[in-house]
Amino acid sequence: MHFEVKAVISGQGTVYLQLEANSEAEARRQVMDQGGMVLSVRRKFSGFTFKSRTHFPLVHFSQELLSLQTAGLSLVECIETLLEKEQDASNRNIIQNILNKLYEGVTFSNSLEDFPQAFPPLYIATIRASERTGDLVEALTRFISYQTQMDFVRKKLVGASIYPVLLLAVGFLVSIFLMVFVVPKFSAIYDDMGSDLPWLSLLLIKWGQFVHERGWELAVAAMGITLALGYIVTRASFRASVLSVLWRIPAIGERMRVYQLARFYKTLGMLLRGGIPITQALEMVSGLLQSHFLPKVKAAARHIREGKTISSAMEMEGLTTAVGNRMLRVGERTGLMGDMMERIGNFHDEEISRWVEWTTKLIEPLLMAFIGIVIGGIIVLMYMPIFELAGSIN
Repeated sequence: MHFEVKAVISGQGTVYLQLEANSEAEARRQVMDQGGMVLSVRRKFSGFTFKSRTHFPLVHFSQELLSLQTAGLSLVECIETLLEKEQDASNRNIIQNILNKLYEGVTFSNSLEDFPQAFPPLYIATIRASERTGDLVEALTRFISYQTQMDFVRKKLVGASIYPVLLLAVGFLVSIFLMVFVVPKFSAIYDDMGSDLPWLSLLLIKWGQFVHERGWELAVAAMGITLALGYIVTRASFRASVLSVLWRIPAIGERMRVYQLARFYKTLGMLLRGGIPITQALEMVSGLLQSHFLPKVKAAARHIREGKTISSAMEMEGLTTAVGNRMLRVGERTGLMGDMMERIGNFHDEEISRWVEWTTKLIEPLLMAFIGIVIGGIIVLMYMPIFELAGSIN
């Protein structure tokens, strides 16, 4: 079997290797025997590529590291302990290389920089700031709290969308079942009635005859359309286009803006509390925002470097709300800007949660009514000839 391996080899940096091996484990072992660290393995088969990825559990790693640090262990002892308990081979390689760097006298933050796929820039910046103050425990606590809150909001949004999507999927499948399997049966029964049927019923019967005569062709076409739609949906350009349309809808676009600002201020607050200057923090968090926010963030950083206050710079570039601006001014007076930014993020998160809850409660009955009308309409059209026949007999 052929494998394409992405690895880090001393003296060569990140390289891509083409290997012949009997299994993925053997391909990994070949790279490790050369002193390399495997980042990913792709198996090549019949022109297709299968990628094996292992997601590094950053929050879990940080929680365990925090517990060991709180217990009084040194950083090297903590990493040694985490290495001993880790079972996943890829994660062991990452931790082992971090430990080797620490043995060489490299700082913890610099050792993390070699693994951008596992440790994002925000995490590394937080650790680096803690190295100046000597308080790694506080930095880990801040990051865990920040990431937990972000994950909670994301899961809440995803959870709120599950039921409406499930309703649509079930309604769509039931409609497809009626149109593909039930309607053709009724069309065969009504063939002899000719044109004495309502035109909608005639249209439904014609559809049933079409499905009966060209069922396989229809199935192939439906499969092709499904695959094409699946491919289009996975494209980044399509998602960007959809987001662009949503941003233009006033009610939805404003909520998306508030959600972005909540992430923006939470991250800024965490970095400021870690001792990172505001202009540097703005550069680091710009990657979390939508692309049309980036010029505004750069302009706000420029205003701050020119001597303007944070609240005025944010207000000039539209990076705050009325409530957020007032809270920023309070933070400037008290000197607790990091804490105040985190409170702004929490305030906007609560606002988004209320809006999502209200929207979900509104959409669910509307979806159920729409699905009921569609399915009920199909059934009524199927039985309408029977009702008319019964009426003519009476």
